[in-house]
Amino acid sequence: MELGCAFANLDLGTDFGAIRDVVQALDDNGFAVVTVNDHVVGGHPDRANGEKVHTYETAVHEPLVLLSFIGAVTSSIGLATGILLLPQRQTTLVAKQVAELDLLSGGRVRLGVGVGRNWMEYEALNEDFTNRGVRMEEQVEVLRRYWTEELVTFEGRWHHLDRVGINPLPVQRPIPIWMGSFFGFVVERVLKRIGRMADGWLPQFPPNEEFAAVLERVRGYAREAGRDPASLGIECGMRIGPDDDPQRWVETATAYERLGATHLKATAAGNGFTHPQQHLELLLRWKDAVTAR
Repeated sequence: MELGCAFANLDLGTDFGAIRDVVQALDDNGFAVVTVNDHVVGGHPDRANGEKVHTYETAVHEPLVLLSFIGAVTSSIGLATGILLLPQRQTTLVAKQVAELDLLSGGRVRLGVGVGRNWMEYEALNEDFTNRGVRMEEQVEVLRRYWTEELVTFEGRWHHLDRVGINPLPVQRPIPIWMGSFFGFVVERVLKRIGRMADGWLPQFPPNEEFAAVLERVRGYAREAGRDPASLGIECGMRIGPDDDPQRWVETATAYERLGATHLKATAAGNGFTHPQQHLELLLRWKDAVTAR
């Protein structure tokens, strides 16, 4: 089980020197991957209608630019979005940007995608919020074509391509595409999409019986699609705090591994830290404890 970390919102701060120092330390200490999230804009809280969606009050780095910086100052750590809100972006431009990131990082990219819940972002980016799920399925198909073919011809519902291609192509052909799912309720069509199309899943469950049952359904959908369910990566996550008992970290990691998780990431968000170095110190403690098991 590979061990990584996730940075949500502005955990890394805005000091490029501090960001560099933190990600280089993660790289030097053997973290398998760093994941960053995505919000292009946020609306006024009055527009949220009581829902917990991203607003303008929380700053978020642009993920592909941030990962480009991280890739430039590190040598081996994986670079992942967790997640990129794909349907609010132009497919061809994403294909070009992510291919370039993969090329210039030596093939270290993993694209995590999802549909999100914030209609305000879709509105600002002039994209349709109502059909985002089914549209993302076609986007994934187009992305993989772009990353493996010099010239792409594709006639779909939303994409009409006549002998076009990106150049240069990425190192990975295709770049792995993982899919997220929202915590709080299970949407069966999302599980089916993951089992049918994704290279990996980013679930948001504790390691309990409900997660085991949902995971088995995802694997079943993979089988129905003629895929080997063992080929589906599973990256689980856990929030950690400075006062946690390290034994709890070990027990949680072990429980996830027994359920079949292939990757595990920690996030130190929500602890009131004021500097990214504090996140780093806690992440290093977590990795040492879990690795020592």
